Amino acid sequence: MKVTVVGAGAVGASCAEYIAIKDFASEVVLLDIKEGYAEGKAMDLMQTASLNGFDTKITGVTNDYARTADSDVCVITSGIPRKPGMTREELIGINAGIVKTVSSSLIEHSPNTIIIVVSNPMDTLTYLVHKTTDLPKHRIIGMGGALDSARFKYRLAEALEAPISDVDGMVIGGHSDVGMVPLTSHATRSSIKVSEFLTEERLAQVAADTKVGGATLTKLLGTSAWYAPGAAVSGMVQAIACDQKKIFPCSTYLEGEYGLNDICIGVPVILGKDGIEQIIDIPLSDAEKAHLKTSAEGVTKTNQLLDL
Repeated sequence: MKVTVVGAGAVGASCAEYIAIKDFASEVVLLDIKEGYAEGKAMDLMQTASLNGFDTKITGVTNDYARTADSDVCVITSGIPRKPGMTREELIGINAGIVKTVSSSLIEHSPNTIIIVVSNPMDTLTYLVHKTTDLPKHRIIGMGGALDSARFKYRLAEALEAPISDVDGMVIGGHSDVGMVPLTSHATRSSIKVSEFLTEERLAQVAADTKVGGATLTKLLGTSAWYAPGAAVSGMVQAIACDQKKIFPCSTYLEGEYGLNDICIGVPVILGKDGIEQIIDIPLSDAEKAHLKTSAEGVTKTNQLLDL
């Protein structure tokens, strides 16, 4: 299993680190446009191999897509990160051009690859890859929901004062502060609905805190977060590499599912060796349906800014 990560910044390096530490890939190629940057990150990470007990080879390259040839999975993290006060949507002008170039370069050398888009605005850039490449839809995946769900479970465990291993929950919808749909009606603690433990008001606060999870970290850090995004990507790549058939909420191209068409947005899917192997249709409350519809309208509005 060969994995390429494009963009050796904080998020890309975190992706490479977590993938390597899990030791399921034979090689991770880390690519960046800045001369020597990916090579330095790769060398630093390889010097942790004996300490962290992994044998995955990490290779750093400067803008040489030939070195990414025959990658099974390619992760796109490149683009400018969010700054405080900046929305994901404001990034589109710059990042759309970057992702379009990167995806075509990757596919030129790895025509059978599965692409995972991390760059923001993620849903719109996942849609861009669908519209500008010939990859089948099951091999183009947006990462956002896996990260948003991890943040949701963090907030649920915090509210419940419970170990996070007890908690399960999912966020669907657009990967934006207003577009996320935390499914509080489906959230559980050891298979018991969290509504048995938390008031409606406290659950509403958990959902609100989840939706601004990225903005909260951006304000604190001065840039986008990287540990949780890297961990989310590594979990998705491992599910594909090891054919785990695990369910993740991912941004995927919909053709009637959830009443939506011609859009990439977060819904639960099964990930395996072929990428998205099944879109899971789950029952939603009337409020969740309305929220998802509003979220989709926001994503579509952003998609219209693309030069397709």
